Amino acid sequence: MKVRELGIAGAWVFEPTVFPDSRGSFVAPFQGPVFREALGFDLVVKQTNQSVSAAGVVRGVHFADVPPGQAKYVSCPSGRLLDVVVDVRVGSPTFGQWEAVELDAGSARAVYLTEGLGHAFVALEDDTIATYLCSEPYNPSAEHGISPLDPELGLPWPSGLDLVLSDKDRDAPSLAEAAASGLLPTWAG
Repeated sequence: MKVRELGIAGAWVFEPTVFPDSRGSFVAPFQGPVFREALGFDLVVKQTNQSVSAAGVVRGVHFADVPPGQAKYVSCPSGRLLDVVVDVRVGSPTFGQWEAVELDAGSARAVYLTEGLGHAFVALEDDTIATYLCSEPYNPSAEHGISPLDPELGLPWPSGLDLVLSDKDRDAPSLAEAAASGLLPTWAG
């Protein structure tokens, strides 16, 4: 498995080897020993989430209160999506910056983001499945969002797709509004 850190501290890409043959393929998208060797700790999974989305569906930018926060290991076992990690940690040297990685079933690539980072994605095909291994269970009172359409962030949503957002994501504050209200986590690096 290839592992590389993104330009935002606490965000990593994992790309496992896919073994194709005449029957199809086999892959191990999450490998605990590789994760531990690369990051120096084990990913403790307390909940697994899965979403199915039509092309153009945007989910996020979501983050959780820290502590405890919610680290995520995100993969795409079916379809194709553009995964976006946003640094929403006030005081971070990369605050307000983002990294985008395409995830798809063929590559089995995955993105890990640590507690305190924001996460969003857009489905690039109908019936795209996103799977999240989460370090903490979902806690609605600790879950927050910022607008995925915030022009100051300039997230890389592809042209040619009609973007579909939940009311919650559409009504979320901008990054500046969330920072001004004290909603964002802080950089502990």
